[in-house]
Amino acid sequence: MKIVLFTHPPFLGSQSMPRFANMLTEGMRARGHTVEQWTARKYFFGLPAPRSLKKWLAYIDQFLLFPLAVKLRLRSQPTDTLYVFADQALGPWVPLVAKLPHVIHCHDFLAQRSARGGFPENPTSWSGQIYQAFIRWGYSKGRNFISVSENTRRDLHEFLGKSPDFSHVVYNGLNQSFAPAADPITTRKALSEKLGLDLASGFLLHVGGNLWYKNRPGVLHLYHAWRALPATSPLPVLMIGEAPSPEMLDLQANSPFKAEIHFIQAADDATLRLAYQAASVFLFPSLEEGFGWPIAEAMASGCPVVTTDRPPMTEVAGGAASLIPVSGPPRDWAPKAARALEQLLTLSPQERQERIINGISNAERFRAGLCLDEVERLYAAALNS
Repeated sequence: MKIVLFTHPPFLGSQSMPRFANMLTEGMRARGHTVEQWTARKYFFGLPAPRSLKKWLAYIDQFLLFPLAVKLRLRSQPTDTLYVFADQALGPWVPLVAKLPHVIHCHDFLAQRSARGGFPENPTSWSGQIYQAFIRWGYSKGRNFISVSENTRRDLHEFLGKSPDFSHVVYNGLNQSFAPAADPITTRKALSEKLGLDLASGFLLHVGGNLWYKNRPGVLHLYHAWRALPATSPLPVLMIGEAPSPEMLDLQANSPFKAEIHFIQAADDATLRLAYQAASVFLFPSLEEGFGWPIAEAMASGCPVVTTDRPPMTEVAGGAASLIPVSGPPRDWAPKAARALEQLLTLSPQERQERIINGISNAERFRAGLCLDEVERLYAAALNS
């Protein structure tokens, strides 16, 4: 099979999407298929210009120049080529190949929902609303879709206004080798030395960026509520991801536990794997997600998980996590969530091991090989339909 994979331009600075595209590329090549990645190159974006103009210059490269290049390249492609879009956000390019065999991968529709006023806490500018409408116009020309969760597929059908004939769910595959630590004590010692912290007694962990739905301030509200409980083991909390927001820094500065709140930036993959293996509990109180990779990563690493009681977190957790509410202001949900966290931390050794085993078993659903096998099957079906 010849596959042309449309991907996000590297000059946009995305991290997760290039990983997903590379997983597809390497996985399909390993299965004997020919894969080419097509994306926009920077021409106008590379010109010296004020930051306020950069977005518009990127649009010229993506939506004026790149489509011309695609039309020229399409003339030399075999008739049995499958055109794959790594993300539905690449929708404006879909009409270029809408009459040819194609598949569109769908990750999340949070930006689309925000543009329609679905999240008052995340308003979209007028230009952003136009851009999201442009994206929706594009992917609505598609016929074949693969979504990362049932939750994402429901959103897709809502925005399409119909259920397309070809619409399947394939869970994301883990793009690293996550596994439990052979010796947690040694792992904590290694992580302590790497970060210059004392983590020998354990710690709470969160992994994620500063996007509003990640609810990183909520992690700190939950931590404060938990530390306020009686007879609590005083574990520190590690937050791996982007530099903390001003709100997070303010919460840390005014916390009686500020010396035990640690923000870790630019952690490499090896450090991330160590953190998952060494953590006492992984906290993931996201408000929304397309999938929720870190839940599966933590479980595969033998780390018990506390996450939100709403999809797709519940879908990924598969009954192997402690679920908490996150609706309303933190004062409404953090105390209840803190009690759930404390219950998890005070499990007997046997109960904790059962929870870990259940998590590892659940994470088996997200092995990269299973994901790629199913994707390959659906690609063949789309090409032959």
